[in-house]
Amino acid sequence: MADDLRALADWATPLLSQLTAPKRRALARKIGQALRREQAARIASQRNPDGSAYEPRKTTNARLQKGSIRRTMFEKLRAARHLRVEAEDDGVAVGFFGRTARIARVHHEGLRDLVQPGGPTYQYPARGLLAITDTDRELIRDLILTALGDDSNTSA
Repeated sequence: MADDLRALADWATPLLSQLTAPKRRALARKIGQALRREQAARIASQRNPDGSAYEPRKTTNARLQKGSIRRTMFEKLRAARHLRVEAEDDGVAVGFFGRTARIARVHHEGLRDLVQPGGPTYQYPARGLLAITDTDRELIRDLILTALGDDSNTSA
């Protein structure tokens, strides 16, 4: 996957050098927002980046009682408040930051962590939260080409 991202970066770098810094920043923000939307939708559908379903949540007595716990997995985590976009002239980052990043890392990599402060530990199953898929690469490519097309139309 790192090779695919490197190939995308090698392809995009000369094209993006044609844009001014503010237009590159705007394009980075647009790409970041589109990627955040795609990642949040995939997390909401509870799918790993490869398309397989997440391992189901452990069933407890509290979950079996009607009306007790209704949220789906990662409902709050996928909100824009936690899944953030940081755009600059030379790139964009979509991810979790701060305390949220630690929680997301535990779930993404399937690490052992405390269930609650001072409580028991649990080995969480790996559930892929963030990754660039083939569809995401195509989305990035299309957004870059559209931005370059718009820029050439306005400068002529």
